[in-house]
Amino acid sequence: MKITRQTQNLIIYFGIIILALVFLYIGNNIAARGMVTVLQNADGELSEARVRSIIDVHTDEDEWWSSTTIIFEAQIIKGARKNEIITATQNYSSFNATEPAEIRTGDKILLVYTSPHSDSPEEWYYADHVRINKLIILGAVFAVLLLIFGRVKGLNAILSLGFTCTAIFAVFIPSILSGKNIYLWSILTCIYVIIFTLFILNGVNKKSIAAVAGCFGGVIAAGVITLFMNGALRMTGWINSESIYLVGLPTEAPIDLIAIIFAGIIIGAVGAIMDVSVSISSALWELKEKAPDLSFGSLVKSGINIGKDIMGSMANTLVLAYIGSSLTIILLLIVYSGSFADLLNRELVTVEILQALVGSLGILLTMPLTALICGALYSRKPGE
Repeated sequence: MKITRQTQNLIIYFGIIILALVFLYIGNNIAARGMVTVLQNADGELSEARVRSIIDVHTDEDEWWSSTTIIFEAQIIKGARKNEIITATQNYSSFNATEPAEIRTGDKILLVYTSPHSDSPEEWYYADHVRINKLIILGAVFAVLLLIFGRVKGLNAILSLGFTCTAIFAVFIPSILSGKNIYLWSILTCIYVIIFTLFILNGVNKKSIAAVAGCFGGVIAAGVITLFMNGALRMTGWINSESIYLVGLPTEAPIDLIAIIFAGIIIGAVGAIMDVSVSISSALWELKEKAPDLSFGSLVKSGINIGKDIMGSMANTLVLAYIGSSLTIILLLIVYSGSFADLLNRELVTVEILQALVGSLGILLTMPLTALICGALYSRKPGE
């Protein structure tokens, strides 16, 4: 029995999804071996609760400081102690580096308790507000809109996004926390994201192959530039206070902070590089479909012209994304830096600038490479 083209495409599609799942399963098993986890709440576990009522609010203050204590009644809404009514406390003062959001009746919050001793009762304290529920609703709205406007493409976009996030959080991050080679695992993660994202979205065809090859070229270029610049700039990886905690983790091998910078830069650049390569390969594919007689040279020239229009906006996207994600720190550095030169030479700022420049260079090099690959693939006649 002859298999139709549609059936072949379905077999390939489900085969790609199965391969993606197999990689995640095997990758997680390998990456998570020896992974370090630290119990954050040694005295007791976090419990989700809802505030029933505010019992008392007490504030002490003088000329230099203020301290507020809120005593409230809450009901545990999840876990073994579900429906239990408890009395808890929220404390904050002007000496705190960050002040929590003040609780109100009806708020969903996280509570932590101190284990009771022989001479003291169990005590419950406010830990944080529950925020994930509202984020899930927003994510569901995003998914529904993707399905409405994109239909099958929207479903594929959701699948590829799910695989990408799972690869990061179930494979890449455990590999770091278990002391694996960060350079190797960041590259494997990028390869996985590029291949399975583009093949799930567009199928296995010349258009996808050209985009994948163009992405590989851009990511390799970004990686090489990052390695060179890390040495040239004499980077240490000590960019913030969190670096101290990373180095202090009891992993099998100490976490390499320079490798963390490398991984952050190339993983951050992959999205923009994929966008550029897909845009060029798709545009040239449509062009070739409408004008089958276009030569290799014409296709390459058109691809480079299309890339020129994309280049500026994508470079701006990267720069604005990095500035936006670090805005608080940038504001503090500007305030406390002695001069503009002092600001630019801070390693934290240097890393942000390096991310933007390397990502932009990756995009720039991806454009002609994708155009050349598309020209070579699309201009070939069937059977050649």
